[in-house]
Amino acid sequence: MSTSLDRLAEQTPNTRDRYVDFLRAASILTVVAGHWFISLNQRQDGKISTVSAIGETSWLWLGTWFLQVIPLFFFVGGFANLTAFESNRRRGGSTGRFLRTRMARLLKPTLAFVGVWVVIEVALHIADCCGTGLFRGVKAPPATVPFGPLWFIGVYIVVVLVSPFTIRLHRRFGVAVPIVLLLAAVAGDGFGFIGGVSGARVPNIASVWLLAHQLGYFYADGRLTRMTKGQLWATALGALAVLIALTNPPIWFGHGPEYFSGLPHYPKSLLGTDNEPISNMNPPTLALVAMTFWSIALAMLARPWVSRWLQKPRPWKAVVFANTVVMTLFLWHMTAYLLAVLVLWPLGLGHETDSTIRWWLERPIWIGVSAAFLVVLVAIFGRFERPPGMTREVAMTGSRA
Repeated sequence: MSTSLDRLAEQTPNTRDRYVDFLRAASILTVVAGHWFISLNQRQDGKISTVSAIGETSWLWLGTWFLQVIPLFFFVGGFANLTAFESNRRRGGSTGRFLRTRMARLLKPTLAFVGVWVVIEVALHIADCCGTGLFRGVKAPPATVPFGPLWFIGVYIVVVLVSPFTIRLHRRFGVAVPIVLLLAAVAGDGFGFIGGVSGARVPNIASVWLLAHQLGYFYADGRLTRMTKGQLWATALGALAVLIALTNPPIWFGHGPEYFSGLPHYPKSLLGTDNEPISNMNPPTLALVAMTFWSIALAMLARPWVSRWLQKPRPWKAVVFANTVVMTLFLWHMTAYLLAVLVLWPLGLGHETDSTIRWWLERPIWIGVSAAFLVVLVAIFGRFERPPGMTREVAMTGSRA
């Protein structure tokens, strides 16, 4: 595999935007490490679940303003899907072929994950050993170990399936498309929070994530890279100001908190905290929209420096490898954490119900043990994402041809 990686790294064309691959790998690795870091374990009647330490630590929410990277993943997806669509068209491929190719990269590792866990769950049920509750906890599967990642895969699959249509909208209407999506998110929060319309915020699942994906098209066609540093800083600081205002409404116009009692309350955390009445993630809110613009602008500001760094062989080789198993890392990282729980819990670790000093001191252990299990899982299941030979087409999607 090392020889294949060396060959892929050495044969990277000069026209390739390496930064896209870096953002994809970095965003998924941030999600993986973040989930391991913030988890507080709960075990009751043999059932394992986790809650977020962010809700138990008064200042930990601040990290989500820099490390909430899911919008960046959708943004990179927009870049990759547009460039792949155009490359497919130049080769005379159909829209169906484009979708089959993109779906294969998503579904092969996902189906392997689902298939393995179906067998495990059925076997446990038949053996009447701990029951499925050992792994699902007391909540619905999408919210628990190890099935939490599946909501993201489902949303992203839909985004990819509609990408030929959103690409056509981008070509015809340009900036008007993200504006409409932004207004849709405003309407969703407005009718949902202020108007009290049940279900009004659900369409934000589409509008907010499609907005981040649509902005990736502007990176792919070169419009974002032509923005000046001043324009990018203005976008970043403007989005940050909106984020501060949304999460701190009493600062508006000098009024006290009671003035805003009928307005939406956006939690400061951009991840779910388990103890807030609403989550900025489910469905995504305007606070997450502000985070989208803030994070993308910062990413574009960092692009020149990181791109120069990626010209070095070692960092680029690491990025190439991470991108060959990026879906596997995402799908299996909470299974690795579950295995860490099964090993460390009997040793007296992970029993804290709050972010105590001991909880902080244990973080390196939990991350290290989870990482060790994930290395093994990637070695076993990475083959479903990375075909034999690690072909250039699979390992290096999203190049600017």
